[in-house]
Amino acid sequence: MDLGSTSTAEEPSLISFRVVSINRVPFLSAGRPLELKAATTTACAYRDLSYNNGLTGSLPRSIGNLTKLSNLILVGCSFSGPIPGTIGSLQQLSILSLTSNSFSGPIPPSIGNLSNLYWLDLSVNKLSGTIPVSPGLDMLVNAKHFHCGRNQFSGEIPSQLFNANMSLIHVLFDKNKLSGKIPSTLGLVKTLEILFLSNNQLTGPFPDLTGLNSLNHMDLSNNTFDKSDFPPWLGTLQSLETLMMEDTGLQGQIPNVFFSLPLLRKVVLRNNKLNGTLVVNSNNSNHLQLIDLQNNYITDYMVGKRFNSELILVGNPVCEGAHRTEPYCIIQQSNSSYSTEPKTCMQVTCKSHQISSPNCRCAYPYTGLLILGAPSFNVRNSNIYTSLENYLMRSFQSYQLPVDSVSLSKNPDDSFIILRLEVFPYGVEHFDRTGISGIAFVLSNMTFHPMKPFGPLFFIADPYSYFAESTGTKKSSSAGIIGVAVGCSLLVLLCLLAGIYAFHQKRRAEISDKQNNPFASWHRNESNGGAPQLKGARCFSFEELKKYTNTFSDANCIGVGGYGKVYRGTLPTEQLVAIKRAKQGSSQGDLEFKSELELLSRVHHKNVVSLVGFCFEQDEQMLVYEYIANGTLKESLSGKSGIRLDWMRRLRIALGAARGLQYLHELANPPIIHRDIKSNNILLDEYLNAKVSDFGLSKSIGDPENCHITTQIKGTMGYLDPEYCMTQQLTEKSDVYGFGVLMIELITAKQPIEKGKYIVREVRQKIDKTKDLYDLHEIIDPNILGTALKGLEKFVDLAMRCVEEEGAARPTMGEVVKEIENIMQIAGCNPNADSVSTSVCYEETSNHPYIEESLIMYSRTLAR
Repeated sequence: MDLGSTSTAEEPSLISFRVVSINRVPFLSAGRPLELKAATTTACAYRDLSYNNGLTGSLPRSIGNLTKLSNLILVGCSFSGPIPGTIGSLQQLSILSLTSNSFSGPIPPSIGNLSNLYWLDLSVNKLSGTIPVSPGLDMLVNAKHFHCGRNQFSGEIPSQLFNANMSLIHVLFDKNKLSGKIPSTLGLVKTLEILFLSNNQLTGPFPDLTGLNSLNHMDLSNNTFDKSDFPPWLGTLQSLETLMMEDTGLQGQIPNVFFSLPLLRKVVLRNNKLNGTLVVNSNNSNHLQLIDLQNNYITDYMVGKRFNSELILVGNPVCEGAHRTEPYCIIQQSNSSYSTEPKTCMQVTCKSHQISSPNCRCAYPYTGLLILGAPSFNVRNSNIYTSLENYLMRSFQSYQLPVDSVSLSKNPDDSFIILRLEVFPYGVEHFDRTGISGIAFVLSNMTFHPMKPFGPLFFIADPYSYFAESTGTKKSSSAGIIGVAVGCSLLVLLCLLAGIYAFHQKRRAEISDKQNNPFASWHRNESNGGAPQLKGARCFSFEELKKYTNTFSDANCIGVGGYGKVYRGTLPTEQLVAIKRAKQGSSQGDLEFKSELELLSRVHHKNVVSLVGFCFEQDEQMLVYEYIANGTLKESLSGKSGIRLDWMRRLRIALGAARGLQYLHELANPPIIHRDIKSNNILLDEYLNAKVSDFGLSKSIGDPENCHITTQIKGTMGYLDPEYCMTQQLTEKSDVYGFGVLMIELITAKQPIEKGKYIVREVRQKIDKTKDLYDLHEIIDPNILGTALKGLEKFVDLAMRCVEEEGAARPTMGEVVKEIENIMQIAGCNPNADSVSTSVCYEETSNHPYIEESLIMYSRTLAR
């Protein structure tokens, strides 16, 4: 393939194609020419040629002529040979992704000239040599991503590679041949979130990484470190979620404080020399999924009553003798091989080259190899493959791609997880070129992110030669005509039979509905009105929920309120749910039950708690919600949950809650007034995303023209709108007032009414806009005071506008959302980032290929 065109233009900037003239070229057959040309325009500074198997040979030196290029993405092509040193001439390059090719040789030191580089991804190639520094990667102080795993790099990790000026969040050098010790300078990179150095030949002691408070995931497994005790600094990493240190020479006892880390999920320390008694604090049992300590010297263990994680102690002294039959001493059978099971459907025989999908439909799937690049996943081991299938389908469906189903199969001999992926089209036998392009685009965007359960994923696609426009023949056309004729001949007979069948089915349905209507016994009176009107919610039986909660045991009780108790339950699918059980005989329970059931059955938003189903039998009223792992915002602000909320996290929580309320006010049909906005009704999920909850007092606005409701005053003291209290006129601005109080609570961590003082009045009296932080130092939460509080003054201004005495002077929730987004940008934080599980903000660039915003732009392009 010809990639060798050069030019003498003074301002080269454009990649032009002979084949097509679009920014993204998903399909180029082998032998078709592609040119890299210089030009004077800057219109096409973004180039993504991912998944073009026809792109072979080496990357030409003429790539250096494209000096206006900002993004160069060549994922999953067939390039080989060295990376040309001229790539250092691309001074405006922000993204360089050469993943999944066959590039060889060293990283050119000239790459250090790319001062604007944000994303460097060289993973899954055959690159070798040492890591270049001075000049080299150490000069990339603005880069946040070093993805260099699955290569053949050797030598020591240079101490010069890391310095305090760097803003790295991902350092991935796993599965190389690196040797020597991990440099202590790594501890200077305070922004670091992901560290993968597994499967190298590293030696020496563990460096002290105290202070890496943003570190989420660390994998140092399968290296030959010097024997050393469990590093005490690991217990100080408040954001740590996954720790993988298998076969690293660890010894001694694991400190008790380690398992108190608030976000800890998975700990794998197999094949070490750890000893003593394992002590796991029960307060964190809601987060922990796995503790794997196979083949150590653990002699005993102590866990709390609420501990329900998977614990593996096989190969330890504690599993000898009478304990050998305990669950933690038995190796659970894992799927060494796997293939997607077909659904319950009639198996079909497909014609040549077609494959039957899991839904038993013959089609020509898009196929390839899916490589699971991460050493750990945020799902239980037993569910990895089915969870991945569901994850892929959700990703495709989110961007309206024409995918019917996916099928995965695994080779049991793989040293790391490589899956065969088949993606089946929806409603047709073939994908078109747009559909294939979208699928490949989605798969190339699945990089590692704390919010996502899988990643990074690499997809190596097979050529697709079954496009609908290239497979039609006269024979298939004739067959279609015959099929239409036969179908028409049968239509009259089918209609007749269907009419008879429908008549009988209608009669049966009427009888069945009378027998099975769960609200047939609903008490109709003036206090609770008619039976709830639902728009889709699963009806659980009492016996089912009794089983899922272990007979509503006290151990599963996670909350108590005026309405009743809330229990944690586990469905057969292993989905955790929260079950709100009303007090029997409570008329107030009738009202709240009906209100929440009707409202939540028709609202769907990521910042509003989801309703799974309900139970209404045996005089029981129960609502089944998605389980929200980190409890209420109030618990976190008070310190009860043990979760540290820095300023950036609080901004994201405020934005999430505001977006949930905006949805209720502006997008729900009809609009909904929550009426009880407070920190106790804002829940934080496992990634600290805010979700509005508790709709027992909520009201629908039946007539959009009549934007107020005359109603009895209800709510929580301290959050109540004073105008609503005086006039009994409930409006959306009443929620805005409660949200303003919530914003002040985020700043101060004080309850609205505390020791006889009203926090709104306290803030209003103390504000001095001529001084730093408006002179609110005395009442700002000490946990954030002293840290960078960028945007706090504007946040206070917005909060005080929300708590104006008159509702007309308050902003709408839509305006509140926009202002908080602006405040986050002032603070250097991307308001559209997915997760708040870390305090680090993602300063994403436009057209970034690895974030979901680019997928949204792409799906909009397809829609046009």
